[in-house]
Amino acid sequence: MSMTSSLSNALSGLQAASRAADLISSNVANALTEGYGRRTLEVSARSLAGNGGGVKIDGVRRQVDAAVLADRRSADGGLAASSAAAGFLAGLEAAIGSPEDPYSLSGRMVGLETSLISAASLPESNARLSTALRAAQDLAGQIGSISDHIQQSRVDADRQIADGVATINDALARIERLNSEISVSIYKGNDAASLMDQRQAQVDRIAEWLPLREVPRDNHQIALYTPFGAALIDGKASVLGFSRVNVITPDMSLGSGALSGLTVDGNVIDTVGDRSVIFGGRLAAEFAVRDDSAVRAQTEVDALARDLIERFQAPADATLSAADPGLFTDGGALFDPLNEVGLSQRLAINAAADPDQGGALWHLRDGLMAAGPGPVGDGTGLQRLVSAVQASRGPASGALAGIAASAPGFAAGFLSLFATEHQVAQADQSYAAARHDTMKKLELQGGVDTDQEMQSLLLVEQAYTVNARVIQTVDTLLQALLRI
Repeated sequence: MSMTSSLSNALSGLQAASRAADLISSNVANALTEGYGRRTLEVSARSLAGNGGGVKIDGVRRQVDAAVLADRRSADGGLAASSAAAGFLAGLEAAIGSPEDPYSLSGRMVGLETSLISAASLPESNARLSTALRAAQDLAGQIGSISDHIQQSRVDADRQIADGVATINDALARIERLNSEISVSIYKGNDAASLMDQRQAQVDRIAEWLPLREVPRDNHQIALYTPFGAALIDGKASVLGFSRVNVITPDMSLGSGALSGLTVDGNVIDTVGDRSVIFGGRLAAEFAVRDDSAVRAQTEVDALARDLIERFQAPADATLSAADPGLFTDGGALFDPLNEVGLSQRLAINAAADPDQGGALWHLRDGLMAAGPGPVGDGTGLQRLVSAVQASRGPASGALAGIAASAPGFAAGFLSLFATEHQVAQADQSYAAARHDTMKKLELQGGVDTDQEMQSLLLVEQAYTVNARVIQTVDTLLQALLRI
C-alpha cells in the first residue's frame, strides 16, 4: 500500500470517527428529549480500483422501534380519554356532594325533611315555618346548581373539542410540510434526522386526541390514518371542521343541530360509539362527555326534580286540585310531563308560600290554595308534607324509575348511580396510566442509553487515535524522503 493510499484511508477514518463522535454527543445531549431518535453512523468499506480505499460514510440512521412507538401513542390517547371521562364524573360527584355534608344534595333533602318535622311539631311557630321554606329553597337551588354544573361541563367539553381540532389541524399542516422537507433533504444528501424528530413530535400531538396508524410512504414520507380508515394525511393533509358554542342549555344536542359535529374535509363523521372513526382518543371522549355522559346526567337530575314536584302535588296538599302546582313548581307553573328536559334548572318554590314573592308562610301550614289562615295549632297540613317526603314511591323517569324510595332515598340512589360510574372510570384511568407508564419505559429503553454511548465513544476515540497515528507516521516518512 502506497503512502498516498495510507494517508487517504486514514483521513477517511478520521472523518468517520469525527462524525461518529458528533452523533454520540448529540445522543447524550438529547437523552431525555421527547421525540428524539437515537442516531448511528452507517459506514462501509470504500474500494478504489479494486483496492481498499478507506471508509465511506453512507449516512446517518435514526433508530426508532415503530411497534413500541405505536403502542405508546395508543397509550397516550387511552390515558387522555379515560382522564376526560373520569374528570367529568369526579366533578359531578363533587357537585352532588357526599351524604355527610349538610350542603350536599342528600344533606339538603334531609334538611327539608327535618325542618318540616320540626314545623309540624310546633305549627304556630313562624320561625320554624321560615326554616322549612329556606330548606325547600336550598334544595331547589342545590338541584339547579347540579344541572348548571352539568351544562358547564358540556361547555368545557365543547371548548376542549375546539382546542383539539385546532391542535390536530396545526399538527397535520406541519407534518405535510415536514414530509416535503424530509424528502428534499434526503434527495440532496443531507441528514434529515432532526426533521424526522420534529415530525414525530407533531404526530405525538395528534395521538393524544386521535388514535393513529402511521404508514410509511415513498421518499421517506408518512401517511396517517385512524384505525377505522379515516385518512388524516396521505400526501395532502386533511382539515377537520368544528364550530364551538359559548353557552349550552339542556335542550341543545348534536341531533337537533344546536351543537356542532365533526367533519373531515367537509364530510360529517360519527363521533359517538366504539365504531366511530375517532374512537379511542381524547377527542371522542370529549364528544362522549358533551353528547352522552352529561346528557344522561341531566336526564337523571331532571327526573329527581320531577319526583320532588310530584311528591308535593295533590293529594299532599288538601287544598290543591289537579291543575294547581304544589310546593315545588316548574318555574312557578304546573309541571308538564312532556317538558321534563331542563326541569332541574327551572325548579322553584311556589310563590304562595314565599313572603318575598308576595306569599305568606302560613300557606305551608294551611295549604297553598287556602283562602285564609286556619287554626295556628293545626299541624295536619305539615304532617302531609312530611309524609310526602317520606313516602316510598317509584320515580316516573330516569334510570331509577320504578324503584320505590323516599325522597332522601332517591337522592342517595342518585348519588350512588354516578359514584358507581366514577369508580369504574377511575379503574379504567388507573389501568390506562399503568399502560402508559409501561409503554413510556419501553420507549425509553429503546432510546438513548448513555452508558452504551460512552462505551461507543471510547471505541471511536481509539479509532481516531489509530488513524491519527497513521497520518503521523506517513508525515514522518514524507519528511524523511524530503530530507534525502
